[in-house]
Amino acid sequence: MKKPLPKKKIALVYDRVNKWGGAERVLLTLHEMFPDAPLYTSVYDVGRAPWAKVFPKVKTSFLQKIPFAKSNHEFLAPLMPLAFESFNFSKFGLVISVTSEAAKGIITTSKTFHFCYCLTPTRYLWSGYNEYFKDTILKGITRPIISFLRIWDKKAASRPDKIIAISTEVQKRIKRYYKRGSEVIFPPVELSMNRFIDSSKKYYLLVSRLDYGYKKVDLAIKAFNKLRSPLVIVGTGRLENKLKKLAGKNIRFVGKVNEKELIKYYQNAKALIMPQEEDFGIVAVEAQSLGIPVIAYKKGGALDTITNGKTGIFFEKQTVKSLMQAVKKFDKMSFSERILKENAKRFSKTIFKKQLQRSLIRSYLGWRGRNSPLAKI
Repeated sequence: MKKPLPKKKIALVYDRVNKWGGAERVLLTLHEMFPDAPLYTSVYDVGRAPWAKVFPKVKTSFLQKIPFAKSNHEFLAPLMPLAFESFNFSKFGLVISVTSEAAKGIITTSKTFHFCYCLTPTRYLWSGYNEYFKDTILKGITRPIISFLRIWDKKAASRPDKIIAISTEVQKRIKRYYKRGSEVIFPPVELSMNRFIDSSKKYYLLVSRLDYGYKKVDLAIKAFNKLRSPLVIVGTGRLENKLKKLAGKNIRFVGKVNEKELIKYYQNAKALIMPQEEDFGIVAVEAQSLGIPVIAYKKGGALDTITNGKTGIFFEKQTVKSLMQAVKKFDKMSFSERILKENAKRFSKTIFKKQLQRSLIRSYLGWRGRNSPLAKI
């Protein structure tokens, strides 16, 4: 990174390092931009996150010493504020946090510029609260904890000097829950362009973690059980066995796959099914980059990534009927591979780096001006 960014060292901060997904792709892109920057996080599972070995150092919090914390971080939510507030960033001139939870709450001095790339305001506290706490007993028991965390989360969101949102939807949430303005920079999406084309295209595809109810994988299964159309599901998670019991013989679970296998599944699919409301939804861009249209729920990040009728189609309600109608409509349509791939280029790594660097320089200059001795005269 060139001047006028700080000459002091740069650090990266992320909520937890124990999985692989879209946010982790962002971190690796930031590593390419700042190869000497260490990564600070609450917990680090080397076995489940081998991608993090590229960082010169991964600095963990005291939570790392708690047994089973690396794989059961959900139970440690009340301790996350303390974990991130315990880090010392006094020797850094720039800190970039990538967060959907507590990493934005780090404490910095007037000599350190904090640039936050917000994946979403903490989902289980705000937009996804009712989804996470459906059980009324659980909701009652956790109410004091949630109340505390909401107060802290709002305070934490006031700490970054600049906030970037990953989508228009997240930008709206930041305004709604944190009362802050933000700039939108879409995350980078790139897959290698190996080709494994089978013109028969016999199945629909769903790519998702099978951990959370809001992903609505069960909705897709119920719809395709009735449609009796082939559906391939890529992904693993704690709900996998439950979802398998729900699925008919026309639905195939292939588990965790490597990137080469994922590309093959994408390229040989009729369309990607995205039944959930995503903060951004990287899988929708991945599919389009390989010439595959998307059938998506008309909400969230999909509104930024999909052009209705040109790179996919939307369904209005998260119901079996609505999704089935969209699939039947899709079967009568055709899509241009060229248009799909052109649309996906808007989310390239090159564009992300340029936009992020420009925003960093512009916001840092403004921050440095506000914090200069002359500004206080």
